Amino acid sequence: MASHRKSRPTGTRVAGIRTPALATAALTSVALLSQSTNAAPAADDKPSLEEVEKKVDDLYRQAESATDKYNAAKEKTAKQRKRADTLLDDVAERTQKLNEAREELGSFASAQYRTGAAAPDTATFLLADTPQDYFDQTQLMDRMTGRQKVAVDDYVTQQSETMKKRQEATESLETLTDSQDGLKTAKATVQRKLADARELMSKLTAEEKARLAAIEKEKRAEAARKADELARQQAAQQKAQEEAAQQQDSGPSSSGSGSSPSTAPADSSYATKADKALAFARAQIGKPYVWGAVGPGSYDCSGLTQAAWKAAGVTLPRTTYDQVNAGTTVPLSQARPGDLVFFYDDVTHVGIYIGNGMMIHAPKPGTYVREESIYYDGESAIHSVVRPA
Repeated sequence: MASHRKSRPTGTRVAGIRTPALATAALTSVALLSQSTNAAPAADDKPSLEEVEKKVDDLYRQAESATDKYNAAKEKTAKQRKRADTLLDDVAERTQKLNEAREELGSFASAQYRTGAAAPDTATFLLADTPQDYFDQTQLMDRMTGRQKVAVDDYVTQQSETMKKRQEATESLETLTDSQDGLKTAKATVQRKLADARELMSKLTAEEKARLAAIEKEKRAEAARKADELARQQAAQQKAQEEAAQQQDSGPSSSGSGSSPSTAPADSSYATKADKALAFARAQIGKPYVWGAVGPGSYDCSGLTQAAWKAAGVTLPRTTYDQVNAGTTVPLSQARPGDLVFFYDDVTHVGIYIGNGMMIHAPKPGTYVREESIYYDGESAIHSVVRPA
């Protein structure tokens, strides 16, 4: 009876692989497919110029954020070091007083030993493990002289206060160590972000860098246009306010909405301080941005604004996310020279407003303090405007 099985192709099946001929063909196809698959992404893996620009900008922003954390950690470390030094000095002073109290007690013990006193009260006290042990285990306090009692009380007080201060100093030193660790971590983060940005830029060709420069030029032109628009709006608003004030002055006395004499001195005072802050900021133009720097040779963004307002007699916090809370928030349309303009949702950049939609700021590593439109990174980048005094 004839078999109904189909005849097998020539060759044998080994470990799930079909005949050698088919296996070879299949493997060849897989290899070619693998090569084409790997080759295609190789061309596509290279990011576009726009993606590189965005990535570099993001890295610089992340570096600024890390810089603020570094600045905060540095400030905290300095305060903690000062506190630790104060506590250690206090411990040294109290230890000296404790030693003096111990010496006075020792003099009583020596006198008792020389005279052969029957009740070596002070010696017993000094030989006890702790002052409390002495009082718990003996009834000799009643037999002490008045001077001995005073000496023992002083010793107990000095020992208790010294132990307390030593504990505080130990805790303060531990906190200082934590602060120093945080400072190192923030510093390493800044350095890593900046290194990543430099590496990305180093991979660009001369042609790509030229294209990036052209894109940046277009962005600056658009930012300047937006600044001019804001300047016109503010000028119109100022003119309307002045006209309203003139009408109020010429009309009957009333508590209208125009500027009142009571607000004039405050405005004048702010303008005087703002002029000093701006004069200082202008004098720094051309100095390099250096993260963590507060002058006089270089600055980061918040270091510049802090130094500028310090020149006007106003103390600002060190970091952007503290400076943003150190004043009165005002609408952008009402921004005045001297106001602080903050950027990004995480408040990682700040400049000092000079009017007409322009500011002075320390932009980022590799740049210098300069005048620039507040729209340098687009209108959406502006977070808020704060009047610090």
